[in-house]
Amino acid sequence: QVQLVESGGGLVQAGNSLRLSCQVSGHNNNLNRMAWFRQAPGKEREYVASILWRFGTTHYARSAKDRFTISRSVVQKTLYLQMNHLKFEDAAVYLCAAAARPGLPEDYHNGDSWGQGTQVTVSS
Repeated sequence: QVQLVESGGGLVQAGNSLRLSCQVSGHNNNLNRMAWFRQAPGKEREYVASILWRFGTTHYARSAKDRFTISRSVVQKTLYLQMNHLKFEDAAVYLCAAAARPGLPEDYHNGDSWGQGTQVTVSS
């Protein structure tokens, strides 16, 4: 497994942008794919977007498509999530996940690597 640390969260006005980062450390030679999830208070964890680490192929949840962009830097071992036109409903703790095993874009479970999350708050 790898270790993941998210950053970049904060307070942002609705309509503005924010970029999240997820730093990867540890043995990542077998890293297959990574993803962003989010969890708002009282709600289940929700899939946002994913990317194949080697090829850069991306996939988005319907709620993120056209506003969010997932990307990665293999050299810097960092995953990103660019979030534009933020809405109130985007407020949540955003977590990154990493898997060595193949799977569907949103298929991550507790056995994979997870970060602690970074809080995103959207204000009026």
